[in-house]
Amino acid sequence: MKIAIKHFIHGALESARDAGELELSPFPEILVEKPKDEKMGDFSTNIAMTLAKSERKNPRAIAEIITRYLSNVSDDLSEVEIAGPGFINVRMSQDFFLQRLRNAVSQGNNFGQTDVGKGIKIMIEFVSANPTGPLHVGHGRGAAVGDALARILRKAGYDLSTEYYVNDVGNQMNFLGRSTWLRYKELLGENIEFPDDHYRGDYIKTIAKEVVDLKGDEFLSQSEQDCLPYFRKFSKDTILGGIKNDLADFGVTFDNWFSEESLYEDNSVEKAIEWLREQGHIYEKDGAVWLKSSAFSDDKDRVIVKKTGEKTYFCSDIAYHQNKINRGFKKLVNLMGADHHGYVPRMEAVLEAMGYDKKIFKILLVQFVSLLRAGEKVSMSTRSGEFETLTDVVNEVGVDAARYYFLMRSSDTHLDFDLELAKKEAPENPVFYIQYAHARICSIFRTAEEEGVVWNRSAEIDLSPLVDEEEYAIIRAILAFPEVVEKSALAMEVHRISHFLLDLVSRFHGYYSRHRVVSEDKSLTLARLYLLDALRITIRNGFELMGISAPEKM
Repeated sequence: MKIAIKHFIHGALESARDAGELELSPFPEILVEKPKDEKMGDFSTNIAMTLAKSERKNPRAIAEIITRYLSNVSDDLSEVEIAGPGFINVRMSQDFFLQRLRNAVSQGNNFGQTDVGKGIKIMIEFVSANPTGPLHVGHGRGAAVGDALARILRKAGYDLSTEYYVNDVGNQMNFLGRSTWLRYKELLGENIEFPDDHYRGDYIKTIAKEVVDLKGDEFLSQSEQDCLPYFRKFSKDTILGGIKNDLADFGVTFDNWFSEESLYEDNSVEKAIEWLREQGHIYEKDGAVWLKSSAFSDDKDRVIVKKTGEKTYFCSDIAYHQNKINRGFKKLVNLMGADHHGYVPRMEAVLEAMGYDKKIFKILLVQFVSLLRAGEKVSMSTRSGEFETLTDVVNEVGVDAARYYFLMRSSDTHLDFDLELAKKEAPENPVFYIQYAHARICSIFRTAEEEGVVWNRSAEIDLSPLVDEEEYAIIRAILAFPEVVEKSALAMEVHRISHFLLDLVSRFHGYYSRHRVVSEDKSLTLARLYLLDALRITIRNGFELMGISAPEKM
């Protein structure tokens, strides 16, 4: 809608310039906002104040000139007023909103789609948990945020791909394989002293039991060196399979699963190191190989090859991000835990060293989650076994509630997840409150059908009976949806969708408590059903971006 208002203001400015009342050199950028107080109008612009210096006029005098021409631009403008030092407030006609409401309904599932992304090729890498154990609730929040962001960016017109980076190289994998091997021997009767720095979760025992079931005592007579490759691969594959299943059950899938090991198999890591060496960006010190990252955005230089010859994760990441760029992605977005904040400057530094604009790279930090029950924090320690995994939470509250709660706050703020509230079928539970609104609307349509109302979305329904201000408040809220999607995409802030839906359905619940939808007045009934159909479409499309279902019955 703001595009239309900008067009009207642009026309008024051109008329004022042609009449010699404004110079407009250069022609200004036009900003349009929605007033915080709806009584002030539908839209507002501060264009008169931004022009004051270049036009050498009082802002209010400029506003008076613009307003005079704006009043004649279109019949869609029902009222134009000047407020304060020179704000121009605009109120639109009912036809302006009703026509756009028709457009929203006609778009159906596509309502909310924008082209702000302009087909830019973008990669989002998220979750990427090491395949050394099941996903915990922190991973769950990252999964929900990453998946919702991907849905929003696609809706906003980006050419988007999602990827899970599998860290399947290094000592962690050796520890994983050795942990399973030791549990395997333990299960077969050997007395084992289990190291403190190995993986101690019950899931390791479960994997070891699977090996026993498959291979019996075959490995007892073999050396650790001979056994370890099998146990490492079997453990990784088993855990990774569980991660994939947990994510699929959570409604999260990836376009690609990228193995760190593949970067070593095709020599990508060695090639990246050699290229940096040729460019003079690395040096040797104390037996290790260092990147001169302090010459760019980083606060210090970073080790990429340890003095033992072992390559660091950062070394692999250099090759991995170069691989992403070579695949044609123009923007790289990584979702990482809050403890990775130091990762940003080092990756920006290496991208600059490689000759890329560091602006192509963005890290979104996902803050920690605390689980609450009756106001008390739930222990998430491995030994207690209480709700440490994503699956535990999903099994208790369901996919919809889990996803909503992970998405309802900005991802860069700490989240308190109230398990008991998430299960409540009450208005104070926001996901229930929104889903109930959708189900209630569907129920109203069933009631209308039972009472003989013939409803056809494609029919040309007369909307003129919609005259109540509450109805227009709902219409304005519905029509704001594409802008919310656009802003969510540009800011990469997924929580904007949940805030929008909560505000939208609160308007509906209040309206429904005061107005009958199905009545003896046929024309009013059809018009109000049309409004509720638009509302139903918007809720469903918003929930689709969050990966949440919109039930028709509850």
